Amino acid sequence: MTSPSPGERPAVSPCPPARPEVETLTAYSAPLEGRRGLLRLDFNENTVGPSPKVVEAVRAIPADHYAIYPEYNGLREAVIASLLAEAAPRPGPAAGSAAAAGTAAGPSTLTPAHIGLFNGVDEALHAVFHAYGAAGDRLLTTSPTFGYYTPCARMQGMEIEAIPYQLPDFAFPFEEIKAALGGSASPTALGGPATPTALGGSAPRLLLICNPNNPTGTRLAPERVLELAAAAPRTLVVVDELYEAFTGDSVLPLLLAAAGEATTGAAAAAASDPFAAFPNLLVLRSLAKTAGLAGLRFGFAVGAPALVDRVSRVSGPYDVNSVAVTAAHAALADQAYIDAYVAEVLRAQAWLLEHLVAAGVRHHAAGGNYLLIWPRRPAATVEAELRAAGILVRSMAGKPLIDGALRVSLGTTEQMATFWAAYRHIEALG
Repeated sequence: MTSPSPGERPAVSPCPPARPEVETLTAYSAPLEGRRGLLRLDFNENTVGPSPKVVEAVRAIPADHYAIYPEYNGLREAVIASLLAEAAPRPGPAAGSAAAAGTAAGPSTLTPAHIGLFNGVDEALHAVFHAYGAAGDRLLTTSPTFGYYTPCARMQGMEIEAIPYQLPDFAFPFEEIKAALGGSASPTALGGPATPTALGGSAPRLLLICNPNNPTGTRLAPERVLELAAAAPRTLVVVDELYEAFTGDSVLPLLLAAAGEATTGAAAAAASDPFAAFPNLLVLRSLAKTAGLAGLRFGFAVGAPALVDRVSRVSGPYDVNSVAVTAAHAALADQAYIDAYVAEVLRAQAWLLEHLVAAGVRHHAAGGNYLLIWPRRPAATVEAELRAAGILVRSMAGKPLIDGALRVSLGTTEQMATFWAAYRHIEALG
């Protein structure tokens, strides 16, 4: 290599090329800067912040603990306690019956081995694709859906089959998805244990369902999710349940209730594992949307221990930081705060829907803490004018079926009143 002459700038050598899949990859990107101080109705976050108990716990972290690698003792158990409480029968007319006297699932149905801890669900998704996706494998999903699924698949060289939701109400394409899974049910798979190492073949390697779906809000009954998982023992079925708290569509209460019905003996011991019949099913959850921990990045996966183990193998040993661990413990211990926030969001949704209907605004609302609105003027223009008014929403420009819509996250009733006043003025709704 020739040295530069005096006064010449050295030639810049190109960086070593990455894998071909990375060289052609378009990274997932979202506007992340300049959002503080504005009304955040663009990323489906909790809009008021975490429980005061979380803030108190974080502030109480001793200074020397910042120098210590994270410790996770008790965190998986705290997640399990939260999930079991979620699955327990609610007080009601049948509260005194024998069936309602116990919990929906005994304490032994979930173990720490069923729980994987991740630096947000984004990292969990990345780990799933890293562990199970290879060049030429197929991802089966829906369209439109969460945008991060595509780059995760592309970076592994996977093919993507995205089946569109059904208009006019964005219904889940159940029969089409089930047909696309058709190659996965083989006598070998159905006759033996569908272990994670058995996944593969001509069937889709992964089926990813966002339930409720972001951004359409489409809901799929948990029984139907389990039906798909049972029909596809050689496909890893991943259910992204980030928004389930706003609808109650989770598969976990069903699985825990079935496991809790096991009696005694060796067969019962196996049956008491909620995922005994669904070793190909992985459920993803987060504390970002309800508990207000989006900035700290904490998510978890729930599934058969063998499956969780394999997905966790491709994650770092300390990916969840100590501050997130402390905050997660405090948030999981204050379910009343989360319940109150969810209830307020649902009240705000009902309030806003009433005003949208009265004003004749085209909209779509189903599950999740968000809805779609179609402005009369170009969505990009309305989005920019709302930002100028201090309100952030998300344009759906370029997304199949919903191009021209705005996705509006739901906050408190007061916050939605602020949004509605600005939107009415910008759209000249009177």
